Formats: sequence, C-alpha cells, structure tokens
Amino acid sequence: MPVCDVCFRNCKIEENSTGFCGARTCREGKVVAANYGKLTSIALDPIEKKPLKMFHPGTKVLSIGSYGCNLRCPFCQNYSISWSQKAFDYKDRAEFYPPEEIVHSALSLRSRGNIGIAFTYNEPLIGYEFVRDTAKLAKEAGLQNVLVTNGTATQKVLNEILPYIDAMNIDLKAFTGSFYKNLLDGDFQMVKDFIIDAVQSCHVELTTLIIPGENDSEEELCELSAWVVALENQFNKKIPLHITRFFPTFKLTDKEPTPISTILRLVEVAKEHLDFVFSGNV
Repeated sequence: MPVCDVCFRNCKIEENSTGFCGARTCREGKVVAANYGKLTSIALDPIEKKPLKMFHPGTKVLSIGSYGCNLRCPFCQNYSISWSQKAFDYKDRAEFYPPEEIVHSALSLRSRGNIGIAFTYNEPLIGYEFVRDTAKLAKEAGLQNVLVTNGTATQKVLNEILPYIDAMNIDLKAFTGSFYKNLLDGDFQMVKDFIIDAVQSCHVELTTLIIPGENDSEEELCELSAWVVALENQFNKKIPLHITRFFPTFKLTDKEPTPISTILRLVEVAKEHLDFVFSGNV
C-alpha cells in the first residue's frame, strides 16, 4: 500500500481513499494531492496579516488557501477549511485554479500594491506540489512567494519548495513536546527541524498563540526565545517572534481569552532575548 511521505504520519493510503489530512489520496498506486489547485479562499491581504512585520511592510499579497490539515488544533481559526467535516466536504466542491491563472491574477493586482502570492489559510504543504508549481511560475514572473505553515513537513517537501519561497511565517505553537502530542496530535521535533532548515534559506517569522493554562508560562516563553536567539546567532539572521492572544473558538471554547496583561508580560520576557517581538490580537 502506498505511503505518504509529506509528514511524520506516513499514512498508508488505499486507492481512492484519503490520508489523515483529508487532502492526499492514492491514484493508480501513487500518492498525490487531491486538493491540487482546489481553492476555498482567495483574498488580497496586507502582508502584515500573515503575519509578516519585517518583509516588505506596507504591501499586499494575494492570499490563497485550499482545504485539509495534518494537525488537529482544537483552537483552529480556519477550521471550516482545515479539519472540520465542512472542510473535508470541500474535496467535491472546491473550484480548480491552475497555477498559471493564479500567477496571472497576482500580476494583475500589482497596481493595488500586490507583491506576490501567499499560500495560507489551511495547511498549504499537504498540497506542496501546487505550492511548488505555482511558486516557481510566480518567481519566474518576478513575484514574491510567502508560505504560512505549521511546519509539520519532511525535509523532502521542504527541499521541493524552498528554491521558490521568499518568506515564511511558521507557527511554533508551544515549546513542549507534550503540547504538540496531547493537544495537536503533532510532532514537536519535526517543527523545530523544519524551522532550522527554513531559516537558512529565506526570511522567517514565528508565531506563538498563547493559550491560558497551556503554554502561557514565563519559563516556557523564555526557553522558546532562547532557542530562537541561538538560531539567530548560528545563522546570522534576525527572526521576529509574534506573541498572539487566544480567543475561544471551535473545540476550545471552555477557556477565557488570554488576558492582554499576559501577552504584554510575555512580550517583555521574549525581548530579554530577541530584538524583534510583536504582540498580536491585542
């Protein structure tokens, strides 16, 4: 049975069925992206919304998303296209857009401040083939390519896309393996390895959503920041960190919104290590 090699799950996928992410399938004995070119969301967004604070600030980027995700964040803000039942229903009704059409649209929006294409909203790397093909054409057309990702992907996937990606915002959702395992059904080490490789090749900014009682301790934020500054020193690059406020949503509605005071306190903790720390949703 064919095995998907996009992430740590290594799903064995039977013919015409789908893997854990809901977006990869098996056709004629080969694992492919069922969501290739199938878009659920298209918008011209400020680059700061990705969020990217230190990559062409003041510009806009054509943002596109498909469906499916390989994590199970109970606080997902884009659950309707990521991993709810509604998201998985998109496989039959999402509209197909070929890479050439996306690039043409991005070029036509240059007069409105557009600098390129952002692959975002759901997890784009579960359909990395579409990211690769579209970003390659965009790069040839002189456009910038942005990736907003959870960083849960293999070295093979990263190698396929890195030549064409100019900037990433990567979710570093916490700094403990237990958070990734118990809350997200994810792989903490894979995300760290992904970040290390990405930092060496393009502009990277990180985002951590602070959830009360889960990842909001000063000790954890201090460890996270120390790890990031070690990467900065190793690769001689600055890595901005976004510390973002949580609001109850989806399957995590039993918690209160993160107090603004907590966000501001953790920003100061991070600034003891890092030069560029930004608060979000405050």
